[in-house]
Amino acid sequence: MDKATVLGLLLGLAAVAGGHLLEGGSLSLIFQATAAVIVFGGTAAAVSLSFPPGALLTALRALPRVFRTPRDDSQDQLLRLVEMAYRARRDGLLALEKTLAQEPDPLVRRGVELLVSGFSAAEVREILQAELAREHEAALTPARVFEAAGGYAPTLGILGAVLGLIQVMQHLTEPAKLGTGVAVAFVATIYGVAGANLVFLPLAHKLRLQEARERRRREMLLEGLVALGQGEHPRLMAERLQSHLPEELRRSLPELLSSKVFRLTPKAKRSLSKNAGPKTTLSRG
Repeated sequence: MDKATVLGLLLGLAAVAGGHLLEGGSLSLIFQATAAVIVFGGTAAAVSLSFPPGALLTALRALPRVFRTPRDDSQDQLLRLVEMAYRARRDGLLALEKTLAQEPDPLVRRGVELLVSGFSAAEVREILQAELAREHEAALTPARVFEAAGGYAPTLGILGAVLGLIQVMQHLTEPAKLGTGVAVAFVATIYGVAGANLVFLPLAHKLRLQEARERRRREMLLEGLVALGQGEHPRLMAERLQSHLPEELRRSLPELLSSKVFRLTPKAKRSLSKNAGPKTTLSRG
């Protein structure tokens, strides 16, 4: 559970409701079914006109993701790439074909299949970059749907307020009802502005952040697969790929990498630097 998302939504609603109560208002005034129907129903209609059904379903399926904290497995992926590099140096690229069935990441499976099939590292990069660009474009669809909703909601709120004022105008002969009628009319504006800035746009931003993190992970895998195809030394591969890791994962990488390499290459040696912290020194055998 992403506590920040839940806390943000609750805090936003509490701020609006609390500010209204501090001004001496009543909660019953800002809970208007008519205003909700106009704003949220109209926003749903506008979004449905803007996107195909598949995009809308994708956005709905992506919604639960903003309430979950995704596990960052980029460090595990890097260690698997290093393991593949050592195995390829020892037994050749064709030896990696035996492990494809156990590989959980589809991008790595695809890249290794291309390398084993005889494609060069440059050709693998070109093919995978095109596929990643297409996947990235599709992954941004949910964020674009919520961004569109955030753009439509305030306008629909103004429309609801105008409709409410039209109803108020019908009671100009009853001055006692005018104040309450105007107050209720502007509830739709509150729904539109609050819905856009407290719900739709923040959700879109969170989805974009998640996709940006996933794109960095895929770019790391792409660079690792290209290095694998070029026969790059595993240690050099690890040094270059660690720049794609978050700082907290990068700090723990040397010890994990050293343990991994010791298991794969018994002749490898470790050295600890007292000044720079734990580092791994490997033979290039």
